[in-house]
Amino acid sequence: MNRSLVEQNTNPRASLRVALVTGASRRIGLGVAIARALAERGYHVLVTARNGAQAEEQAEMLRGEGLSAEGLRLDLTDPDAFARIAERIRREHGHLDVLVNNASGMPDSGIRSALEVDIAEARAALDISVVGVWALVQAMRPLLEAAPAARVVNISSSASLQIAAGADFPEPVRAPAHALAKHTLNVLTATLAAAFRGTAVLVNAVDPGRVATHPERGDDAEDRPAAESARWVAWAATLPVDGPTGGVFLDGQWLA
Repeated sequence: MNRSLVEQNTNPRASLRVALVTGASRRIGLGVAIARALAERGYHVLVTARNGAQAEEQAEMLRGEGLSAEGLRLDLTDPDAFARIAERIRREHGHLDVLVNNASGMPDSGIRSALEVDIAEARAALDISVVGVWALVQAMRPLLEAAPAARVVNISSSASLQIAAGADFPEPVRAPAHALAKHTLNVLTATLAAAFRGTAVLVNAVDPGRVATHPERGDDAEDRPAAESARWVAWAATLPVDGPTGGVFLDGQWLA
């Protein structure tokens, strides 16, 4: 993408603060809660999901609440789509203020041994949580750098800390492929933060904690509302210019 084209954007919508949130297909999911939290702070939110109809359904719900949102189809396993969405954002807004990489998957849910994980499922987890995020950030780079102070927030998981602890962790790693993908995402977060050094772009990861988003499966008593976790994602998405970069946070506290 030509950076000069970004700078020349004269669309009146270019004055809006724009946020893109991936993985926002479920009405009670974390992605929609994050989109709502940012929209309530005055952002025009691009609500994205693999299923475009579901994304627009959630955006319509937010608009019904008086918030500014639109739904877009975005599949992190389809990098060819990234350039098309980036071009649309460039044409309509000229910049991107916030990118929240929330989309994820847990293909090995319930498995507690890395020796039992299907490698194809492990590859899928890495494709979505790491490679897809990496490619999307690259595609959005000119738009992020065109914003006054852009923020990239990657949604991590406490499972990543199990991988980091290795053999010293007291319990078996649950969903090893998912945990490894999130650990690698933490490393990617630090790597991207270093790559953006010298710009106004800050990159951090947020562990949302245990979130109550699956009533059909039965949430645990200690799980908290998605809105509470979304509040801390919004915190990372609106850090001041002298805010931290390259870290992993839980409730605003630096974990790693």
